[in-house]
Amino acid sequence: MVPVHLYGQTADMDPILALAAKYNLTVIEDACQAHGAEYFSRKDNAWKKAGTMGRAAAFSFYPGKNLGACGEAGATVTNDPELAKRMKMIRDHGQAKKYYHDMEGYNGRLDSIQAGWLSVKLRHLGGWNDLRRSLAHRYHQLLADAKDAVGIPVEAEWTKGVYHLYVVRVKDREALQAYLAEAGIGTGIHYPIPLHMQKAYQHLGYRRGDFPVTERVASEIVSLPMFPQLRADQQHEVVNKVKEFTAAKVVVPR
Repeated sequence: MVPVHLYGQTADMDPILALAAKYNLTVIEDACQAHGAEYFSRKDNAWKKAGTMGRAAAFSFYPGKNLGACGEAGATVTNDPELAKRMKMIRDHGQAKKYYHDMEGYNGRLDSIQAGWLSVKLRHLGGWNDLRRSLAHRYHQLLADAKDAVGIPVEAEWTKGVYHLYVVRVKDREALQAYLAEAGIGTGIHYPIPLHMQKAYQHLGYRRGDFPVTERVASEIVSLPMFPQLRADQQHEVVNKVKEFTAAKVVVPR
């Protein structure tokens, strides 16, 4: 099972882990957008970091992530010594000793300059995440009186998100993007095409309409500017433009 901690908020891990235990399944966390995010386990009565609850987890250090490298980079983590040994071999052409290959592998080694860069930035991750949370809460407040036209993120009581992205839901998304672009405000869509409608998964036999909620949400989501250095005046400008566009709209995305 691969729970995805999407947009910087954790999945509800207690029931996922319980289901995995019931059917003897392995849980691998996708924490690529959740560096430093936390989850409160009601079962253990404790807060836990994203990436520490499954058998293993993956993190992305793509430059745009909360903890980003200079280029392509990533890491896997586990507390299973045997799995760690196997992962180290896979990343290095399947070899445990130079020129002795026990399995097929890849050249997935993080180069030293990227590791050095990330080590320095890691010291600032907590502070940057706090800034992202503050910015998200300001967005919440600024958009509160536009709730009839803009659906804002909801943070469950059992998660402390790190807001890798700030994603809202609106009607006429493309028109809103164009309107904001005219004002010099960049936006993004994460992600426009649901997995079951991707060409890569046509062989599974799914069709449009099989996952109606997913399809509807995918047509409404848009990511507003979100980065630790975003200024309050810039946020106000973004929100003012969003409100200008949505002023005449009264349908709430559900």
